[in-house]
Amino acid sequence: MVRTRFAPSPTGFLHIGGLRSAVYPFAFARHSGGQFILRIEDTDQKRQVKGAVESLQKILRSFGLSWDEQHIQSERVKTGVYQKAADQLVASGHAYKDEGAIRIKIPQNQEISYHDFVLDKDISWKTDVLSDMVLLKSDGFPTYHLAVVVDDHEMGITHVLRGHDWLPSTPIHLLLYQFLGYEKPEIGHLTDIMDPEGGKLSKRKGSTSVEQLLADGYLPEAILNFVILLGWAPKDNRELFTLDEFVKEFDPRGFQKSNPVLNQKKLDWFNGHYIRTKSDTELLQLIKPYLPEITLQIIPLIKDRITTLADAKSLAGFFFSSPQPQSVNADHLQFAIQNYDRLIKDELSEDIKNQGWKVGDFFMSLRLAICGSKITPPLTDSMLILGRDEVINRLKLNTE
Repeated sequence: MVRTRFAPSPTGFLHIGGLRSAVYPFAFARHSGGQFILRIEDTDQKRQVKGAVESLQKILRSFGLSWDEQHIQSERVKTGVYQKAADQLVASGHAYKDEGAIRIKIPQNQEISYHDFVLDKDISWKTDVLSDMVLLKSDGFPTYHLAVVVDDHEMGITHVLRGHDWLPSTPIHLLLYQFLGYEKPEIGHLTDIMDPEGGKLSKRKGSTSVEQLLADGYLPEAILNFVILLGWAPKDNRELFTLDEFVKEFDPRGFQKSNPVLNQKKLDWFNGHYIRTKSDTELLQLIKPYLPEITLQIIPLIKDRITTLADAKSLAGFFFSSPQPQSVNADHLQFAIQNYDRLIKDELSEDIKNQGWKVGDFFMSLRLAICGSKITPPLTDSMLILGRDEVINRLKLNTE
């Protein structure tokens, strides 16, 4: 049975790359009829952030990424499983004690290799370039190197999918599999997600945390669809996937070898698409955290115009608070007030031209006075929702 895992450290927000490191093994396991394991790697107690585990679980659930088992390394420390493995390594001469800690003893003049099933190539190292890394700290907690190998073995993990930044640690892990007599899993390293401004995408960028994207009004299905295609491609170049569709279509041969660039415009496109698949009633509820006063009749006016849920506030906020006076042509506004009924019926175009005005300039004056912005929902529909009295009050306010 295929068993995969997502093994985050509870040290802060979930990064876009972290979500990708969860969805790929999830899809691999589910596609194969296998199991997906959530393992909290919290052995570095100093870096742990309070509430991070609960936040992580909530985020994963919001994307539909359910797990079959959950393990927490700090709790496993109490069972002595890591100490036992470290003692075994010392007893066999493959590790040694060093001021209360235990370090791996790297053999010299050897070569160690494996086949990376994501990169689809053999990778090897000379052991002479490796150093004797700490496996068990003096406080009894394992380092990542020992814990990941022991846990992947004991949890029956068959396929390891992890970020490319873990590649330099792989030879240490391969040696530990060998020294402990464990069968090693298939190992694959995902490509790096690149920043459009150059270099690898930084985890410290707030804009790349999943929590921030959700707070900014991006839908989970849009973020997930975007992340799926950051390093994996289907045979038919399809772009739109629900999670269930991705699981069905998943093929490890679809992993790409070149580093993807985080394309914000593409994320915006996905979000706009998924916003427009929502019913007006669904969208109303999704927008309310950003604009509590919004009503159902406004939704159709902005549905095709917003990129994120948060855009509703800037696009439709004028319905609920009168904008500041604008610098506009007062004659345009006076003419609109005098001919309001015909204006609403869209019967003023010829009269506007006869006044020697450009129709576009006339309506821009109205748009600015009524909505406070050049970019708004359809003006006539907006005026009907605001009502005659409110519209005329706003027009008068800008003629004083």
